Amino acid sequence: MTSRITLTPAVCARAAKRLELSAEDLRTALARGEFTPRVKDDFLGGVRSGVNGTPTFFINGHRHDGPFEFENLVAAIEDWLGGE
Repeated sequence: MTSRITLTPAVCARAAKRLELSAEDLRTALARGEFTPRVKDDFLGGVRSGVNGTPTFFINGHRHDGPFEFENLVAAIEDWLGGE
């Protein structure tokens, strides 16, 4: 089961602190919408690439639609390598 974390301002501030970044600078950037254009561009790029959720993995340009546990990804990569 996957746990979900809601990115509240408090969670972002804790993450900034753990990364030794300025929580105040992060709050200011978020309030100004500094990252909005980049997030929109990344989102639209994902849509164009066929991403319909996270995480999404691509193996040599092809979306992997199987399970994304480590062993499954390794097997998918090995299958692709065997098909070269």
